[in-house]
This record gives sequence, C-alpha cells and structure tokens, in this order.
Amino acid sequence: MTRMLTTILPAAILVITMLLQFQRAIGSRTLDSTPVTYHVGDDEGWDLSIDMQSWTRGKEFHAGDSLVFEYDDQRFDVVLVNKEGFDSCTVNDGAKVLDSGNDKVQLAFGANYFIDSVANICSGGLKMFINATAPPLSF
Repeated sequence: MTRMLTTILPAAILVITMLLQFQRAIGSRTLDSTPVTYHVGDDEGWDLSIDMQSWTRGKEFHAGDSLVFEYDDQRFDVVLVNKEGFDSCTVNDGAKVLDSGNDKVQLAFGANYFIDSVANICSGGLKMFINATAPPLSF
C-alpha cells in the first residue's frame, strides 16, 4: 500500500499542477468552452469616440464568441471585410454590410475584420481587427 501511494501521489500532484497551470495560461476563461458575448466599445458602442483597436487589447477572443455592435444607424454601419478592405477602408466583393444599429456577429476562427463603410469614418479609426483563436477545451 505504501509503495502504491509513493507511485500514485507524485503523479497525481503532477497532473493537478499541470491543470492549474493550464487554467492560468488561458487567463480569465475557465475550462468551460461556453462562448462569450462582447459589447463592442462597451458603453460607447461602435463609435469614433474610442479607439476600437485599443478596446480589443487584453481580451481573449475565440471562434464562436459574439460581438454586439450598437451604433447610430443614421451615421454608421458595420462591414465585415477581408484584409484588403480593412487596410484600404473599402468594401470588398463578398463583404457583409450590417446597418441595423444593433448587430450581433459570431466570430469565425482566425482573422475577423470590421470597418465602417464611409471612408473618412473608417480612416478616422472606426475599424477593428480581431484574431479569434480556438475555443478552450471543455473538461
């Protein structure tokens, strides 16, 4: 019995330590893969009053998470574009234009690019890039 404990106990401690380090490595997320909903720009919404790229910093975005874009639909819109559309602030072929003022978008795995379709608004900073990683594992 003592020999079994001296063999199993170190292995159990190692497994527990690894799980705790893994949980710490994935940040504030738990080991649950439930998607998260983010309100873009928090209280300000999708608006020129904040730097959208700064808003993304410190957040962990995963494929399947949702973004809620709230904005004045008379002044702004949200367009899901490719990298070229993002870089040039233009609506590329196949882009998806949203203009309800309250749009919900589920993040795809990898690069997700968002702009306002009015060039001077986009170039003024109303655009955002998010790289969505794989969701955390469920246990």
